[in-house]
Amino acid sequence: MQSISRREFLYVSGLGIATAMKLEATPLGLPLGLQTFPLRVAIGKDFEGTLRQIAAGGYQMIEMCSPAGFEKYGFGPLAKMQASEIKSTINNAGLGCESCHFQISELQQNLDDRIAFAKELGLKQMIIATVPLWRNDATLADWAQAAGEMNKLGERTRQAGIQLGYHNHNIEFKEIGGVLIYDELMKRLDPELVKMQFQVLVIQLGYDPASYLTKYPGRFISLHLYDWSTTEKKIVPIGQGSIDWKKLFAAAKTGGVKNYFVEMDWDLTLASVPYLRSLKA
Repeated sequence: MQSISRREFLYVSGLGIATAMKLEATPLGLPLGLQTFPLRVAIGKDFEGTLRQIAAGGYQMIEMCSPAGFEKYGFGPLAKMQASEIKSTINNAGLGCESCHFQISELQQNLDDRIAFAKELGLKQMIIATVPLWRNDATLADWAQAAGEMNKLGERTRQAGIQLGYHNHNIEFKEIGGVLIYDELMKRLDPELVKMQFQVLVIQLGYDPASYLTKYPGRFISLHLYDWSTTEKKIVPIGQGSIDWKKLFAAAKTGGVKNYFVEMDWDLTLASVPYLRSLKA
C-alpha cells in the first residue's frame, strides 16, 4: 500500500465533504464501499486516522477483516479492541460497516464467538475469505466437501440473523475434468445459506463478470471491484480498464447484490471515486 500524503488528504477532505450527501449519485444508489485489506498496514498503525482518510476520499462504507483471523496480516492491533469499540470508531469517522471477511478456520473453531463479535460490530454479512484448496491436486470432491461445510456454517449464521457469503479468487475459475470449480460450488452451495461475493478481477482470465451475475440470479450479496487493462495487463482505476461497468451494475440487480467494495491500492482506490460518482446505474 502507498501511504497517503498530507496533500492528498487535504484534497480528498474537500472532495469527501462535497460528496458525502450525494448517495443517490452512485451505482445502484448504494454507498461507495472499500475493502480494508489493502490498507491493513495503515489501519494497524493508525486505525482512526486511516478511517477518516477513507471517508475524506469519498467512501461511505468499509468492509472489515476479522482482527482475530487476520491478525498476522496487519489487523493484530485491533484484536485488542472490543467489537463495540471498533464499531464506534468506524461510525465516528463517518463510515458504516455491515460486512467483514473471516477465515473459515476461525468460523469452524469458534463460531459462537465469531457470531457474537459480528453482532456486536453490527454486521449483516459474514464473508468467508477463501478455503484452503489452493493445491493443484484438489479434486471436485474436495470442493464439494468445502461447500457442505460452508452450508453448515451458513445455517448457524442465518439462525443469528446474519447472511454468510463466500469470496472467490481466480482459483475457482479453473477447470477440473472439464468442470469449472465456480460452477461446481454454485451447484453445491445452498442458495439461501451461502451467498456469493463476486471478485470481478476474473476478467483478467477472460471471464465476463456480468455474465455470472445473470447466470445465477439472486445468488450474490456483494462485489469486489477492480478494473483491468487488457493492453497493459495490470489493475487500473475503475472506469479506465476493460470492464463494462454499466452492464455490470445492471447485472448486479439481477444477481441480488446488496453492496460493493473497491479493493485496490490507495492511489487506484482514490482515483476510482470520480468515475463511480458519475455512474447512476
